[in-house]
Amino acid sequence: MIVSRSLVKSFDYRPVLRRVDLEISAGEFVALFGPNGAGKTTLLRLLCGLARPNFGEIRVGGYRLPTEAEKVYRRLGVVLHQPLLYTDLNAEENLRFYARLYGLRQPATRIAEVLQMARLPLNRRDPVRAFSRGMQQRLALARAILHDPDVLILDEPYTGLDPDGAAWLDSLLRDLAARGHTILMTTHDLERGLRLASRALILVEGKISSYNENDGGWWTEDG
Repeated sequence: MIVSRSLVKSFDYRPVLRRVDLEISAGEFVALFGPNGAGKTTLLRLLCGLARPNFGEIRVGGYRLPTEAEKVYRRLGVVLHQPLLYTDLNAEENLRFYARLYGLRQPATRIAEVLQMARLPLNRRDPVRAFSRGMQQRLALARAILHDPDVLILDEPYTGLDPDGAAWLDSLLRDLAARGHTILMTTHDLERGLRLASRALILVEGKISSYNENDGGWWTEDG
């Protein structure tokens, strides 16, 4: 469902990703760990089509990026560090805007569903600029699943959530995984990521390693 081959990305001649090979099957929930500056956000931006690699191939849902980006976007839900919300619009207006982008038919019912899911039905007509960081994050997650995408790419989705909000997101992710959605999530919370995900990876010095539960440690994909 998500595939990269020999992915290379550099900034000002400084290599960030070094021939990254990644393969995530349909229905897998993969947690991606790594120290700050390891390139996790860069990798996710490439997989979302928001940046281009210097070298390598990316496919999401069988479609190649960037040449088939429009087909990828319809199958993809994304939450990055920025919530990608229009702060002068209210919650309902933001979701109506994205519903039009995704070409949803009769979006009102689905918008009501995701607002309820995000615990924001009473705030649907409040401007987003008045929302707390946690409320914005819940709305961003509602935006990401609005069109029921096959694939979710989440970069530190627990940012801004209080313990109750984090427990809510745990439940949401378990439900999405149980319904067969493919999820790739970065998190600094090793315990939470290992508990939720079906597989764990770590990005270090531009290369991917895997977590082997039987051995209780990490090993590099290239040995």
